[in-house]
Amino acid sequence: MSQVKTIEGKVVFEAIEMGVWGIVDDKGNRYEPIQMPEQLKMPGRRVKVRVRMRPDTLTTRMWGVPVEVIAFHTIVP
Repeated sequence: MSQVKTIEGKVVFEAIEMGVWGIVDDKGNRYEPIQMPEQLKMPGRRVKVRVRMRPDTLTTRMWGVPVEVIAFHTIVP
């Protein structure tokens, strides 16, 4: 069973290969959603995301830890 955790951080877009969307938490850890929800694709937006860790999944970009987004919401400053 994959571990589920909550991540709080900001959305980033890196222009590598065809581009990669990710989430960087407040400690600098990088998470790469397998399929980033369209509603989260806003660089710099603060979010709180519930994810399922997917250590069994490899990505071509290998930018961050692969995760599956379960639930999310944006944090309003």
